Amino acid sequence: MGQPQQIRVLVAEDEMIVGHDLCDTVSEAGYMVEGPFDDLSSAMLAFQKSKPDIAILDVQLGDGIVYPLAEQMMAENVKVIFHSGQLTPKEVASRFPDVEMLTKPCPPAEVIHSVRRAARHH
Repeated sequence: MGQPQQIRVLVAEDEMIVGHDLCDTVSEAGYMVEGPFDDLSSAMLAFQKSKPDIAILDVQLGDGIVYPLAEQMMAENVKVIFHSGQLTPKEVASRFPDVEMLTKPCPPAEVIHSVRRAARHH
């Protein structure tokens, strides 16, 4: 399968099973995956080391809310997709109107759809 110019997707998710599923889903679709990172500090480190094109971020990670990292990523033109079981899309949209929001549990097809959309705008 031809690789879509190796777009890199960073996955930050503190539920390991969910994180691994997300990573599998994204890599099966032909993207390069980094993660899953289960806390802000490791996700932040990975982001600083090599900037991804797209990030799927669980809003609530092991050591806090992901918004500061999301803001930093957006400032550097990384397309952010939020992934959350706790927050409603409305709560996130009030702070980040342009960001896509996936609600857990999210079917793999929907995840890929979001990543493809983000990749198109990249």
